[in-house]
Amino acid sequence: MAKIEITPEMIETYQTEGVVLVRGLWADWVEDLRAGVERNMAEPGPYAAENLKPGEGGRFFDDYCNWDRIPEFERVIRESAVAEVAAKLMASDRVQMFHDHVLVKEPGTSKPTPWHQDGPYYFVEGQQTVSFWSPLDPVREASLRCVAGSHRWEKEVLPTRWLAETSFYPDSEKYMPVPDPDAEGMPVREWQMEPGDAVAFNYRTLHGARGNNAATRRRAFSLRLVGDDARYVERPGRTSPPYPGHEMQPGQRLREDWFPYLR
Repeated sequence: MAKIEITPEMIETYQTEGVVLVRGLWADWVEDLRAGVERNMAEPGPYAAENLKPGEGGRFFDDYCNWDRIPEFERVIRESAVAEVAAKLMASDRVQMFHDHVLVKEPGTSKPTPWHQDGPYYFVEGQQTVSFWSPLDPVREASLRCVAGSHRWEKEVLPTRWLAETSFYPDSEKYMPVPDPDAEGMPVREWQMEPGDAVAFNYRTLHGARGNNAATRRRAFSLRLVGDDARYVERPGRTSPPYPGHEMQPGQRLREDWFPYLR
């Protein structure tokens, strides 16, 4: 298998900008991940969603928290180099599983993925976090877009429900409004990508994606991991993913039986 090189420059970029491109992270695992996505779409989990309103073209499917029931996902997570890569980027000794996420935009799905930060949706806080977004089809226009340096903003961005476009939590004043990075001239990072390439970004990095106007599918697999300083935090409402009945208390590490250490 190809060795994934993470250079000091890549680590520095990840720490300062909150996002870096990792070429070929899962190049040897693309067929496994494609098979896992097909299984996931054929057998959706309880959190599966269709993210289009009536009349909007195409199909935008997403689902998460399925890795422990989809063997292709578990094999990639446990056997690929992703935990070592995550440890280097986060500057963390240990790497702990949080969750997987599948996002599929069929041809002609013009709806973009809204700008958002992942962190406010989650019940975990810490500087040592990383999310990997990897297309399983060649991507030219429908790539992930990340705002460099947004992981260091003082206020988090208001989390919203993608379909209803309503606030996720009752106390919206704690958060800043969702910005328009293009109109506001923010530094946006995006790349043309091949299957198995991955964008690595911090949970607090603002990101979104263009619609898929190509004649081909855009399947993407995401993996969210946490490091040494990650701790459970209570939110003012139901988090996403919710993980009901977890019984964790504020300040605790995520429970290892649900969120195993990968390194």
